[in-house]
Amino acid sequence: MKIIEHFVNGKKYPGNSNRTSPVFDPATGEETAQVKLGNLKDLNQTVEKAQKAFYSWSNTPPLQRARVLFKYKELIEKNSDLLTKIIVSEHGKVYEDARGSLIRGLEVVEYACGIPQMLKGEFTENVGKNVDSWSLRQPLGICAGITPFNFPAMVPMWMFPMAIACGNTFILKPSEKDPSCSIKLAELFTEAGLPDGVFNVVNGDKEIVDAIIQNKNISAVSFVGSTPIAKYIYENCAKNEKRVQALGGAKNHCVVMPDCDLDQAVNGLMGAAYGSAGERCMAQSVAVAVGNIGDLLVKNLKTKVESLKIGPGMDKNSEMGPLVTKAHLEKVKDYVNIGIQEGAELVVDGRNLKLQGYEKGFYMGGCLFDKVKKNMRIYKEEIFGPVLSVIRAKNFEEALTLVNDHEFGNGVSIFTRDGDVGRSFSSKAKIGMVGINIPIPVPMAFHSFGGWKRSLFGDQHMHGPEGVRFYTKLKTITSRWPDGIKSDPEFVMPTTK
Repeated sequence: MKIIEHFVNGKKYPGNSNRTSPVFDPATGEETAQVKLGNLKDLNQTVEKAQKAFYSWSNTPPLQRARVLFKYKELIEKNSDLLTKIIVSEHGKVYEDARGSLIRGLEVVEYACGIPQMLKGEFTENVGKNVDSWSLRQPLGICAGITPFNFPAMVPMWMFPMAIACGNTFILKPSEKDPSCSIKLAELFTEAGLPDGVFNVVNGDKEIVDAIIQNKNISAVSFVGSTPIAKYIYENCAKNEKRVQALGGAKNHCVVMPDCDLDQAVNGLMGAAYGSAGERCMAQSVAVAVGNIGDLLVKNLKTKVESLKIGPGMDKNSEMGPLVTKAHLEKVKDYVNIGIQEGAELVVDGRNLKLQGYEKGFYMGGCLFDKVKKNMRIYKEEIFGPVLSVIRAKNFEEALTLVNDHEFGNGVSIFTRDGDVGRSFSSKAKIGMVGINIPIPVPMAFHSFGGWKRSLFGDQHMHGPEGVRFYTKLKTITSRWPDGIKSDPEFVMPTTK
């Protein structure tokens, strides 16, 4: 059985713990590896290595750090097929979707290559007579990332390239469900010339998470996952005086107006709801049908959902792959059962899908609910699977209220031909990321990603300018140089003269 180890100080590291966790191929249901689960000693030893590396790396000129990132970009591109196949083998998403997620991570590396420009400070001459003032941004120290199973490349790459480019060292705790991609990314970074100890990967479960939270030498923590855990990490990191950005759950709505291009809306919803088997924090899991569009929307969606091509991620004909684990598959099926019990109309039932030759794989078909109400659990809670709920709204105002009243505020979309409606919606929606005729409004790397309300705990979003601000601290310096003749001491509060 293959054993997946940690990656610490530039090389693979077995760790001190004998605990392991199984890693599966979701397409076949086969256990393919065991991943080592780290303990407190492993984390502390990694922190020591990262602390030692920080002094020299933080003092490396940003231009030289950028050159390492440029080389890293080249190596990721060169190994993109291998990295994509690793993602497919442990997560299950189809090849092109996995490749697309890798590219969205690579774009952050590309953005981080411009770090010399982004770290430039501001300077003001003569804020007072012969007094100058300037600001600069300096690295924090050791940063840590705790990442989810659904994007084993993209989400980690939203964190560590920015942190490292800013001069920090980094410890990544990837999901124990699909850890291999993180190890390969670390190996490639070392190959690119990154000094030992700057980027480390420690596999684990809650024990490592708590060790990260409690370690006094870790200055900042980035997290993506469910809202309860995001809240736990945010609160406890704050108690331990750490900077933290904790991205939580989502229930992203797609508002479908009566005047929209219905084919465009349906196609957008299909990709956004069922791509990656719905295992996306940006999945559109609720369609809000406004006015008289509902019946036609459901009819067109039904046809599309029933014809979804489901199969192994490496099959070029597959549009949707399996879910990540058997346990998660059963959890999603349970939500479908709950929806039926609550009185929603199950238009398409994908629970009993079986694929010949892949009977043990973690597959289910797409599910479509109609006549969903806002008090139902399938509306209120994040399902994280291929389940789309249609809820009806009488008009634009009611649809907007549904969006704004939900506890999550990650992403939202609206399909309309009316510019006034689109502009009003983008202004009034209490959501972090808004799409107009765009089903998945994920910002590019040079903007920043993050939600509102219970979808984000913390003040700053990921990557882009917000990423630079999160992984650095601001220092402002005010100076005056005497003429060479020492002045008499002053005993009053200094002011600009």
